[in-house]
Amino acid sequence: MGAQLRVYTQKIKSAQTTKKITRAMELISASRIQKAQQRVAASGPYSRAVTQAVSAVATFSNVDHILTTEPEKVERAAVVIFASDRGLAGAFSSSALKAAEELASLLRSEGKEVVYYLVGRKAVSYFAFRRRAAEESWTGETDQPTFETAKAIGDAVVARFLQPASEGGVDEIHIVYNRFVSMVSQVPEVVRLLPLEVVEGVEEPGDHDLLPLYEFEPDVGLVLDSLLPVYIESRIFNAMLQSAASEHAARQKAMKSASDNADKLIRDFTRLRNNARQSEITQQIAEIVGGADALSSSKK
Repeated sequence: MGAQLRVYTQKIKSAQTTKKITRAMELISASRIQKAQQRVAASGPYSRAVTQAVSAVATFSNVDHILTTEPEKVERAAVVIFASDRGLAGAFSSSALKAAEELASLLRSEGKEVVYYLVGRKAVSYFAFRRRAAEESWTGETDQPTFETAKAIGDAVVARFLQPASEGGVDEIHIVYNRFVSMVSQVPEVVRLLPLEVVEGVEEPGDHDLLPLYEFEPDVGLVLDSLLPVYIESRIFNAMLQSAASEHAARQKAMKSASDNADKLIRDFTRLRNNARQSEITQQIAEIVGGADALSSSKK
């Protein structure tokens, strides 16, 4: 019985230690989520404005440019996957990877070759475990993204996009990340960056409306060439910020659930330990009473 008490006591201590860790991680994520949300809110208007400007210029300039021109045959597509560097965030990374797998299956069914660019150690380990190749990977900044990393990713995919398909270039660029909706909801998002699919924030002109007038210096092609990397970098950086906010929210929710489960384990093991202690006390009392009865019977 004493051994059973020691086992329950050790399990209670283990659960209490686990609760301290999960509670600390929950508080850390809770303190960081506010800043992450502020960064997402601050980057959103700029990203939307750049997208609207690029879409409007490309749409109303009537210029054949690589930014909006659909290739006759799409041979290769690039998929950039945003996961996390650390675990203990519930289904955060797995949901993004699952969405990327569904996208890759769709692209392959259309006869397109898929090349991957990975962001986050979880994505890298996922591909390494399955012995699948990736073009490039970036790790170490998923919870606190920097614009320098976004620029490096943008430069890599744009350089590959500008290469001819015969030399290994890609004809499409897709990104997969978790979009922050609320503290309890993070939704996997799949976006095709290039070529542009729709005009965001630009309404079609009516019968009596005039098309916006643009003047390009030195010419339209150079303007669009300059806007291309800016557009890609802003969208990628916004996706990284969305992913970071989603990661903190997912980790906070997962750690709160883990802390609640630890509380339940502590209560259950405490109850079992108390029952075992009560059984031990009852047995000791029974032995004492039995011994006393035996002594009184022998004296008669």
